[in-house]
Amino acid sequence: MDNSIFYVIVALGISIVINIFLKKLGVSQIIGYILTGTIIVYAFDLKAVAGSHTLEMVGEFGIVFLMFTIGLEISLAKMNKMKKEIFGNGLMQVAFTSMAAYGISHYLFSLDVKSSLIISLAFSLSSTAVVLSYLKSSKEIYTPYGQKATGILIFQDIAVIPILILISFLTSSGDESVFTILTNTVVSAVLVIGLLFVVGKRVMTWLLHFSASSEVEELFMGSVLFIVMAASLLAYGMGFTYSLGAFVAGMIIAETKYHHKVESDIAPFKDILLGTFFITVGMKIDLAFLFENIVTIVGIFALTLLVKTMIMFLLLRLSSTSSTALKTALSLSQVGEFSFVIFAVAASGGLLGPWLESFFILVVIFSMIVTPFFIGKINNFVESIIKTKDPVTDMSGLSNIKDHVVVCGYSVVGKFVADHLDELDAPYVIVDNSNKHVQEALKDGREAYLGDASKLSILNALHIENAAAVIVTLDNLEKKRLICEAVLKYTNNVNLIVKVVSLEEKQKLSDLKITTIVDGKVEVARVLVERMMTCQLTYK
Repeated sequence: MDNSIFYVIVALGISIVINIFLKKLGVSQIIGYILTGTIIVYAFDLKAVAGSHTLEMVGEFGIVFLMFTIGLEISLAKMNKMKKEIFGNGLMQVAFTSMAAYGISHYLFSLDVKSSLIISLAFSLSSTAVVLSYLKSSKEIYTPYGQKATGILIFQDIAVIPILILISFLTSSGDESVFTILTNTVVSAVLVIGLLFVVGKRVMTWLLHFSASSEVEELFMGSVLFIVMAASLLAYGMGFTYSLGAFVAGMIIAETKYHHKVESDIAPFKDILLGTFFITVGMKIDLAFLFENIVTIVGIFALTLLVKTMIMFLLLRLSSTSSTALKTALSLSQVGEFSFVIFAVAASGGLLGPWLESFFILVVIFSMIVTPFFIGKINNFVESIIKTKDPVTDMSGLSNIKDHVVVCGYSVVGKFVADHLDELDAPYVIVDNSNKHVQEALKDGREAYLGDASKLSILNALHIENAAAVIVTLDNLEKKRLICEAVLKYTNNVNLIVKVVSLEEKQKLSDLKITTIVDGKVEVARVLVERMMTCQLTYK
């Protein structure tokens, strides 16, 4: 295109105007980007380039940077803790949803075996871009349902690899056997993981260390961009998706002390490129085809939402409360962006006809447009349906509370804090995101509530503005920081006291205006010296 820069400038201007308007209406900016893509295509007659490889590559790197930031959230230790959510819930969700979608496609709509298989695999996936963007921005990624949704989405992204391998095998002329394809894939996976974790980890740590030591921000940013791009290209070169390499790179950096700095620096690039991805999605909309088949498209979307929600709810209900299971199921009921890749590869290999490809692409786009409208209302919807609540969540009795202490967390340190507050006869309220800890506090005869103290609604219910102090006793640094940021944003007129376990943690919280940071090791050393000074020494 000779006027590429002109189109980029126009798209940027249109997206800004639309999103400013939508922001006032409380509508997600994702809708604005999709509308921008559609407007650009029809305003400048760019249908011929809407599906160009270069444009898709630019848009795909929005997903790459999103997956990189997800990797920063999921360290190896955390992934090990989430193995049930990832490999248990994720595997069951993909398997059972695929079987249900295949049965509906083949037996109800009489599609052929290969088309039904492609559709079932594509519809088993959910939108990483939409759901995780919301979970991260709303901070619900740390809630029970947010953790389960994240785990399932991670497995879905991993599942894209064998799905694409299967499609390539179905479209191949038979030159390679299944055994050969699987062997090459396993060897490639071992090489990618080995290079990234053995060699790449040392290179990444060294590069981030020296670029940070230079105290030149653009060098550090350049190093991060290089790491993301290099890891993505390595994974792609080995036959995997770009986003898988970025995800692994994020997991590696999550183990380093540069975790939070990298996450904050990369956010603008991720958001801009993710917006570009949704613009390319909007460019795929064929309005004439959409209006001709709008009733069928809406009907298929409604059926998809219903089936996926029911399957996920029944699976998750085996290990979760009804509320958590339903929230997770609803949040993942749409069809994801990787379905575009699956449909494109299948169509190019002759496994999916042109009409079916166009139709199901519009179903996916429609689901991605609708999702931002209802995902933020899931909590209220579920709470209105499921009246029974296992833990104590009704904070209406705190309406007149003031001069109280809010204790965030009821693990070992939280219990000792409550003991000392009891000795002082000071009024206090315990809030914890763990049902187990809340039940322990209730058994101990203490006033405790289930809630995430980083949420505005919880801070409102606890009347933080009237509190004498907020004591944060959590061990998890990320959750600790989220709570501190939320409290400080909510009010500056409260004593915020935070427990840390190391000087490194103290440094990572130093940019926040926390009233008092208590270092456990320093306090132990001080008490030891005080005891030494007050004890009676005996000499022989």
